[in-house]
Amino acid sequence: IQLEKHLSRVWSRNIEKNPKPKEEWEIELAKLEMSNVIARGAYGIVYKGIYDGQDVAVKVLDWGEDGYATTAETSALRASFRQEVGVWHKLNHPNVTKFVGASMGTTNLKIPSSAEMENSLPQRACCVVVEYLPGGTLKQYLFRNRRRKLAIRVVVQLALDLSRGLSYLHSERIVHRDVKTENMLLDYQRNLKIADFGVARVEAQNPKDMTGETGTLGYMAPEVLDGKPYNRRCDVYSFGICLWEIYCCAMPYPDLSFADVSSAVVRQ
Repeated sequence: IQLEKHLSRVWSRNIEKNPKPKEEWEIELAKLEMSNVIARGAYGIVYKGIYDGQDVAVKVLDWGEDGYATTAETSALRASFRQEVGVWHKLNHPNVTKFVGASMGTTNLKIPSSAEMENSLPQRACCVVVEYLPGGTLKQYLFRNRRRKLAIRVVVQLALDLSRGLSYLHSERIVHRDVKTENMLLDYQRNLKIADFGVARVEAQNPKDMTGETGTLGYMAPEVLDGKPYNRRCDVYSFGICLWEIYCCAMPYPDLSFADVSSAVVRQ
């Protein structure tokens, strides 16, 4: 017992002297300045900010450790965060939103002195920092153009941007698994960039290792909806739905619910 206590003390001292090394994607939060809220989601908030002089978008994810989330939900959020960062930080392509860095905590985050900002930031959180794209989401852009539709050259340009981005991801053996117009961002020149890698993963060698419903109803391939093994082709199906949406500035089968469409996709 005495030996165990001694080893425990030595181990503790070693940890203090040799703190866990930073991950290659970790950033210095002292260099990050937050400004305003630009979007809110189910698990987090997106802020505009500046990091090292560069305009960035900061996605802050609440760990859910305030008593409102179960242990399983908190674990799922942590896994999603590490999954997203692990995939995203290695990517480099003109049609993929540029990853800047991430942090497992928000203790040293500089928050402007406004009630909205102070009240909106979770106490226990992590953050993902990416380039800021002022054009908003492709979904928003299509909605603004729903009455007059898009010129065919714009349709082709957006389709090519998305296809090039997906082709790059697949060449890196990355399956996005949630390809939809809400996860595409636009810059000043209307160039499209793929974002949000929260459910992306490296493609398994054996397709049977990739199962389960992942994605968004209305964009999900039949095999994903049916719980069958799938691969990168599920992204290609979602690309087809996005292409329809880009051309029509509307979702396919607007009179049907996502559940009805999904049921028909699997059965027919």
